[in-house]
Amino acid sequence: MNNKLKLLIIAVIAGFMVSCTTPECSDQSIEIIPFPNQLKVGEGCVNLAKGFQVIGETTHSEFLTAELNKQGISTGNGAKIVFKSAEKPNDLGEEGYRLVANKRTITIVANGNKGQFYGIQTILQMLNGATVAAVEIEDVPAFGWRAYMLDESRYFHGEKFVKQVLDQMAKLKMNIFHWHLVDDAGWRVEIKKYPLLTKVGGSRTDSEIDGWGSGKTSGVPHSGFYTQEQIKAIVKYAAERNITIVPEFEIPGHSSAAIAAYTWLGTTGKDIDVPVKFGRHYDNYDVTSPEVEQFVEDVLNELFELFPSEVIHIGGDEVGYKSWEESKHVQQYMKENGINTPADLQIVFTNKISKFIESKGRRMMGWNEIMGINIHKGFEEKKHDKEAETELAKNVVVHFWKGDIKLITDAAKKGYSIVNSLHSNTYLDYTYKNISLEKAYNFYPIPEDLDEKYHKNIFGLGCQMWSEWTPTNKDVERQTYPRIAAYAETGWTNKDNKDYARFRKSMNNLTQMWDGLTISYGPLDEIE
Repeated sequence: MNNKLKLLIIAVIAGFMVSCTTPECSDQSIEIIPFPNQLKVGEGCVNLAKGFQVIGETTHSEFLTAELNKQGISTGNGAKIVFKSAEKPNDLGEEGYRLVANKRTITIVANGNKGQFYGIQTILQMLNGATVAAVEIEDVPAFGWRAYMLDESRYFHGEKFVKQVLDQMAKLKMNIFHWHLVDDAGWRVEIKKYPLLTKVGGSRTDSEIDGWGSGKTSGVPHSGFYTQEQIKAIVKYAAERNITIVPEFEIPGHSSAAIAAYTWLGTTGKDIDVPVKFGRHYDNYDVTSPEVEQFVEDVLNELFELFPSEVIHIGGDEVGYKSWEESKHVQQYMKENGINTPADLQIVFTNKISKFIESKGRRMMGWNEIMGINIHKGFEEKKHDKEAETELAKNVVVHFWKGDIKLITDAAKKGYSIVNSLHSNTYLDYTYKNISLEKAYNFYPIPEDLDEKYHKNIFGLGCQMWSEWTPTNKDVERQTYPRIAAYAETGWTNKDNKDYARFRKSMNNLTQMWDGLTISYGPLDEIE
């Protein structure tokens, strides 16, 4: 089917979308992303042209006023925007809200600030000039974990750009910003006890370009990191938009930037530079060393001060075991402690760190390799790995990115909480030919074959912007937008209420807004 025919079909279907039209309130179609889970359209609209007043208790009054002012709508004695606490018991939870717009009043009912904030986002998306269609909405998110990940280890993008991303996430009711700040290619967060992490690990002399194994480099050095004061400002900015920032501190692999700064962190004892080439690098943290364990705890303690998130991500993916297998002291340690495989060694260390994180009132999260299962059948360095015998600590959130239904079912059966970010459907560095907007929209974090009794184990989903091949902010934008909107609707809107044709039509409002903000975006329709 060609693109013109697809657009025609979408337009025809969209013509049957809910709308509300009167002489005073023309063209009041309801185009909201993510789409509300219960919606009843009334007659007429609430007109804010003569001003508005905020009534009731809310911490978001200044935010709402500022956003309406941007649309040319001022405070005054016109319509009322009323905030009320929901009567209990109710099913709204922390993030749900009820919104009633009728005549001269818009009322938002919620259990607290989070629900109020999302009610405000719905009002802002419904604005048509200075009017809001008469509606009754009751809206509760399908999943509690609705995440976007930005990788800044490969390329540093900066505070202004991150805040713009947070703004767009807030509009789309996404609540987790997964911040990949540490990897082989760079260390991007100031750690005061270990200043060389950013002084040395925050810079590299060059960068690989044009894809894996191209042999080409940019010829340009790259550096950058966030000071702790910048981190605090961004965390505060996110919290005001109901977004929790989950930092990722990669252990025990993807650790070249740290080892370049402090050689003693590595297993081989060799001095290295921050790698120019992207990919997997095979000197890991020496997990048998008490000094290395202390280093990890020290870094985590500073991250705890910066990030109030309950969950701390420790990566744990793509650990090449060659450096451990060839190390005499590591092999001796394994023998003395009855550890049979490198995968078990990784889990033993991961469990130690998980216990430390738990002792601080936090919770560990990691990519699903941390369960000790080899999901990389094509990796030469893992070809002969045996499955681990050691069991991963039960309080860990397993971030599923690669594998089959058996692996995710096994994790659920064992009681692990799971965030589903299957790479073939959620990796934003993939081309639009591989993951179109429609394919992104059709991803669902609960696999069809997962027994219903385990559905509660699936916290939600994440979409990941890995940045090896997106050096500029505009590159990141084109890969992120518009697909981020598809994942946002999947995270919020109940599966039975999803409709790609309606969603695709509603995208027009978003692209107009992105155009106004000069945000670049990729194709909305499939590339044939």
